[in-house]
Amino acid sequence: MIALATTTSGVAASILPGGRTAHSRFKIPIDLHEESYCTISKQTGLAELLHVTRLIIWDEAPVAKRIAIETVGRSLQDITGIQKPFGGKVVVLGGDFMQVLPVVPKATIQETINASLVKSYLNKQMQHMTLTENMRSKSDHVFNDFLLQVGSGIEPTDSEGNIKTPDEMIIKYSKSDEESSEEC
Repeated sequence: MIALATTTSGVAASILPGGRTAHSRFKIPIDLHEESYCTISKQTGLAELLHVTRLIIWDEAPVAKRIAIETVGRSLQDITGIQKPFGGKVVVLGGDFMQVLPVVPKATIQETINASLVKSYLNKQMQHMTLTENMRSKSDHVFNDFLLQVGSGIEPTDSEGNIKTPDEMIIKYSKSDEESSEEC
């Protein structure tokens, strides 16, 4: 069986075995609209690969705009001829929805939320699974608790909605740090 690994960013793609960005793998157009399709002809090797693929893993999915994920879904339906989400393929959309949202330049908070996967029509058709242990911050309970509070929306914010990073989590910078690194 064939599984494809993809991710929203190039940095993450470089650490996945055989990984590629979603834009590269699925030929997602740069200028998207609600009825966009990926630029994949049904007579290509890529279309055949996607037709026989059983599993697609998309890491950092919360960073992708919902319209890009919906475009891939429509395109897989077109390629497979199956009118189920993602053309009936098993798709794992991974990432931490509590930490990141898509980047929408000069957008309001509501516009950014509307661009996210949680506002997609696909979201209601997905099975949601949650991991409960953050392996990266497992040994730092203070940082782990801080991340959970931020993600849950209970960390205090200022009048502009900004969160203050606790002083004990900040590494102080001084000019002498820069000078000593230049000596190395």
